[in-house]
Amino acid sequence: MNYTISNIASITAGKIHGTGDASNIIKNLLIDSRKLSNAETSLFFAIKGDRHDGHSYIQELFEKGVHHFVVSKLPENSQHYTGANFILVADTLIALQVLCANHRKQFHVPVIGITGSNGKTIVKEWLYQLMREDKNIVRSPKSFNSQVGVPLSVWQLTEEHTIGIFEAGISMPNEMKALEAIIQPTIGLITNIGQAHDENFENQNQKVKEKLKLFSNAEALIYCKDYLSVHNHIIEDKSFQEVKLFTWSKKTRADLLIGRITKNDNDCEIQGIFKNDFIRINIPLTDEASIENAIHCWAMMLYLGYENAVIAERMKFLSPVAMRLELKEGINNCSIINDSYNSDLGSLGIALDFLNQQKQHPKKTLVLSDILQSGRNEETLYKEVAELIHKKGISRLIGIGEAISSQAHQFNIEKVFYKSTNDFLQNYTNSFFRDETILLKGARAFGFEAISKVIQQKAHETVLEINLNSIVHNLNYFRSKIKADTKIMAMVKAFSYGSGSFEIANILQFHRVDYLAVAYADEGIELRKAGITMPIMVMNPEEQSYDAMIQYNLEPEIYSFRVLNLFEETLKRSDRTNHQPIAIHIKLDTGMHRLGFEEADINELIVRIQNNKHLTIKSIFSHLAASDESEHDDFTWLQIKKFNAMSEQIKSHFAYPIIKHILNSAGISRFPDAQFEMVRLGIGLYGIGANATEQAQLQNVSTLKTSISQIKNITANETIGYSRKGLAKRDMQIATVPIGYADGLSRKLSNGKGKMMVKGQAAPIVGNVCMDMCMIDITDIKANENDEVIVFGDALPITAVANDVGTIAYEVLTNVSRRVKRVYYQE
Repeated sequence: MNYTISNIASITAGKIHGTGDASNIIKNLLIDSRKLSNAETSLFFAIKGDRHDGHSYIQELFEKGVHHFVVSKLPENSQHYTGANFILVADTLIALQVLCANHRKQFHVPVIGITGSNGKTIVKEWLYQLMREDKNIVRSPKSFNSQVGVPLSVWQLTEEHTIGIFEAGISMPNEMKALEAIIQPTIGLITNIGQAHDENFENQNQKVKEKLKLFSNAEALIYCKDYLSVHNHIIEDKSFQEVKLFTWSKKTRADLLIGRITKNDNDCEIQGIFKNDFIRINIPLTDEASIENAIHCWAMMLYLGYENAVIAERMKFLSPVAMRLELKEGINNCSIINDSYNSDLGSLGIALDFLNQQKQHPKKTLVLSDILQSGRNEETLYKEVAELIHKKGISRLIGIGEAISSQAHQFNIEKVFYKSTNDFLQNYTNSFFRDETILLKGARAFGFEAISKVIQQKAHETVLEINLNSIVHNLNYFRSKIKADTKIMAMVKAFSYGSGSFEIANILQFHRVDYLAVAYADEGIELRKAGITMPIMVMNPEEQSYDAMIQYNLEPEIYSFRVLNLFEETLKRSDRTNHQPIAIHIKLDTGMHRLGFEEADINELIVRIQNNKHLTIKSIFSHLAASDESEHDDFTWLQIKKFNAMSEQIKSHFAYPIIKHILNSAGISRFPDAQFEMVRLGIGLYGIGANATEQAQLQNVSTLKTSISQIKNITANETIGYSRKGLAKRDMQIATVPIGYADGLSRKLSNGKGKMMVKGQAAPIVGNVCMDMCMIDITDIKANENDEVIVFGDALPITAVANDVGTIAYEVLTNVSRRVKRVYYQE
């Protein structure tokens, strides 16, 4: 369907301003300026949120070629946007929803709406896997189920589609009504009701009632009767009297009555009774969540009229849903993004956006399999793929599969094609990839795991997993604590507290943090070489690095006259004619007594900087000594008062604005009145809170995990490890795991002081921690060799490990050796 600016203005009750052509066709809806792919046919909705205002990015987008905008206020000097269209509406989010609701009304195909506390995305993706052979399906990309995600999902509907599957998620009362109007499901499915977002509802009944609003106009509803709060509400609510109910249960009479569930090593048989017939399916998964999700899909397909023989055959090939994109270190200085579990247009776009967040290599290579999207004409499908790849700036395409190979002529970039994964591997040499970021994007059937295995950097079995979603969650938590105009400086020193370098900086730059801070110049240089362009402060500038700092536009912390003298001498040696002044950051000592100018130094400092036209003060800051300890709050307030007086004395002598900052992570939460113009976010970003209340609001970022190398049976009174420090007081079973003090595991955890988690149970460390390995007691745990072992993470918080060592979480995190492979993932 073709939508013009005039059409959209009419649908959204907006008024057109500007000098653009109102007959221009719109194909793409855009809400994030960082994810632009086709400027000419894009319409940007300037949505205003709590922390960000889309109107701030209109100028940037206009310069990139976007000429069509939906706004709730016209930009200043809008007449200067030659050829632009502005549709002025009261609320841009509502306008987006109204437009997509109108789009949905143009189609009369079955639409499945899915909601629930857990399993929405899995059920949606499995229904896609199960029905794609005979239906052309449009579905929500990944977990696009929010107030903005749902309309963007529904906008994908075209005349080619024969069925839609969309998920809807809510976190507050009164949110579902808008989503129902957009999805307009003909068939509903509710997965379950859990504890997610309980804090925002009066009780569970209110949450159930709100979720079921999605199905207020549906023709049919599939659900499990065993969730009594759901079942009772449906039975009691008169609005469901005209809805066809299809139920399943393990306990009571239902359309699909579940019988015996038999779990084997690698699969699970589920028996049931449907229309008085005994039926069964086998799925290649055994966990309880997968079993429940599979039954939801089973019930849906039975309702849709599929023969059980067809369902059972397809269920055997269900594949786990990749809920995350992994970023790993590859061979030959490459970075690898692994998304090798599914391949379709929607998820390809998301993966390419993640690829473009990575700035460490200018060259970007896509390894793409055939797209298994039934019902699409291959010529049309791969034309869209080619356009998407071109718009996303991909340097090289490696296509794998018969279908994509047959469409090679559509791709006007560097390219090579192979008929199968085996064909690629047979022709592969170690020189295929060098100094580039590689996205592996393949349908499960193509087995791209084999490609990932040969191109990723070899490392031992111990890995530190970094959850980039948690980084963003924690960033947004602290953003909610500060004023809208307060800037954030994110601390990425010490290898980002052990979490990585450019990988963390990339995500912070993408989410528009204002400043980065590193400890030494070489850290900042590494970030610059990896494509980080945002301002970077160097906290410990060394004389030998001053020239490089100037070359790479790094901003030094100046904390003493000695440092100032040395830096000024460097500036004299370099020709600064016609150059902008160098930004510096003045460190004041307000009581920490580590680094910084003191009160007696202020007047001389002012004169020195006033007399040097090559310097400009970007910020003045100080360091709190005990912001996380309430017993020292009086001292902290004295520091803040002293800092304010000293910094204001300096600022009063300069005509330009100077940023002030003193709060660290703990200070952000505990001293909100001292935010000044900027705050410094450090350990809190990585999931460590100042107290138990704050810790509950943060998400764990880092999980250190390893695996069992060998299991041994030890008889009573035998000894274990160096110096025979481990003594078996009974017959016991131990496991050797490949992590030791060279990996950052403290020797203070030896001899039962520390523990690890195996199969959800604590396994004490036995004997002394060795350089490269240690032993744990698994006597009472049913474990096997190669089983996963958690050193710290969700199951065993890093703060608990720190307590066992007798130190702080900072030290445990930063001590994880660089030889431990970092794996970054984004859900």
